[in-house]
Amino acid sequence: MAEQNTKKKKTVKTANKKKKASKRKLTPFTKLLSFVVVLVSFYLLYRAGLEVYTTITLKKQIAEVEERYQEVLDENEYLTREREKLEDPDYVASYARGTYLLSKDDEQIFYLPENEDR
Repeated sequence: MAEQNTKKKKTVKTANKKKKASKRKLTPFTKLLSFVVVLVSFYLLYRAGLEVYTTITLKKQIAEVEERYQEVLDENEYLTREREKLEDPDYVASYARGTYLLSKDDEQIFYLPENEDR
């Protein structure tokens, strides 16, 4: 029986040692290292958030620039058509007669004001 008591005491002592080992206090170095890891983690999260914000802003700018680009293309197409029309002498003559009230030989022009009552 004495032998069993000593074995029990030894197992209890080793169990107590294991508990103490698992409940070790943090050393100042470990605390500092943990603090540094937390700071680095927050910094990386901040930078990731900043990158997401920058990406969203740039996508909005790209959409605006693409819209403006399409407007410029449409305007360019319109101006190209106008240039082609202005190269036609018949169009230029009819445009000048209609806009500047110019007339052909033996032609009279009557100006009729628009009635606002209609």
